[in-house]
Amino acid sequence: MAGEPVAVVGIGQTRHTAARHDVSIAGLVREAARRALDDAGLDWDGVDAVVIGKAPDFFEGVMMPELYLADALGAVGKPMLRVHTAGSVGGSTALVAAQLVAARVHGTVLTVAFEKQSESNAMWGLSLPVPFQQPLLAGAGGFFAPHVRAYIRRSGAPAGTGSLVAYKDRRNALLNPYAHLHEHDITLEKVRSSPMLWDPIRYSDTCPSSDGACAMVLTDRAGARRAPHPPAWLHGGAMRSEPTLFAGKDFVSPRAGRDCAAEVYRRAGITDPRREIDVAEIYVPFSWYEPMWLENLGFAAEGEGWKLVAAGVTGIGGELPVNPSGGVLSANPIGASGMIRFAEAALQVRGRAGAHQIDGARRALGHAYGGGSQFFAMWLVGTEPPPG
Repeated sequence: MAGEPVAVVGIGQTRHTAARHDVSIAGLVREAARRALDDAGLDWDGVDAVVIGKAPDFFEGVMMPELYLADALGAVGKPMLRVHTAGSVGGSTALVAAQLVAARVHGTVLTVAFEKQSESNAMWGLSLPVPFQQPLLAGAGGFFAPHVRAYIRRSGAPAGTGSLVAYKDRRNALLNPYAHLHEHDITLEKVRSSPMLWDPIRYSDTCPSSDGACAMVLTDRAGARRAPHPPAWLHGGAMRSEPTLFAGKDFVSPRAGRDCAAEVYRRAGITDPRREIDVAEIYVPFSWYEPMWLENLGFAAEGEGWKLVAAGVTGIGGELPVNPSGGVLSANPIGASGMIRFAEAALQVRGRAGAHQIDGARRALGHAYGGGSQFFAMWLVGTEPPPG
């Protein structure tokens, strides 16, 4: 029996910011969930199950937050699942929810992911000693900077490539009311002259620390027919993982990422991603990862991703707009960041992305990665139900 087609009929985000002192974590997730339900024309009793995700518990120091958040999410007495795959968790959480609908276990599922970095210390949390692995010491940037340098050596990318990405995404964020960073005075020169943190990653090449949450309502064909707004239909989704370290690991273009993208494209019937996908929301916490992931995802040949950036292909008016929302570079509530990429892809094909809407977007890719470039989650959504 074929799986049930899955539709995204409701999307809700909070305003992502450095600190939401006005709400608790429970208030934060409820705000996003309520907005998603309103978008779907539903109330809590219209939800059959809840799937929640976030980054490691020790970020906020609250163990098993799904238990005390059940009441805030209308999940008391309903099935509730928790997902955790490091920074990719927002994407993985959405895919678990989608599978519950596709398998006809539940008709309508609310999925939500969050982070309240103002109540945590991610730098400390990412620097814990792990046996048999190199220490991060300076957090995520200290871990990923050597991989960026390896990409530059491998591809011959010019030194200013990262600044071009950061400048693009910060300008895109000005069109997105939910983005954390709204730098109205941003210039390319300001990005290029910002302090060096981890060579070659500058201050403006990095993502902020954000409080925020994102939620979606996923449903079956019957639920899609009842929805007040056009849905986004899931055409393909996949998760892949690999160890943080192993002999022969390619940190520049991890195999798990390539395999995950290939599986999504196979399920969605995509043979030429660059020509057949209209917009991509890619998880780029450091600007240099845009050209790196363009290659990993099959949008560019090896060593050619930076050329798409330089040519303006990934701008809002380009052939393949990447992160028209401003991306992770402009808002990074870690546990929610992957789900925001998935939600923004769905908003594009629903025609509900507001000022950063890409005209004629019919198929969009949402992408998330986490850990030491080891966890990957992706989905491709479209305006029409999948065939079959």
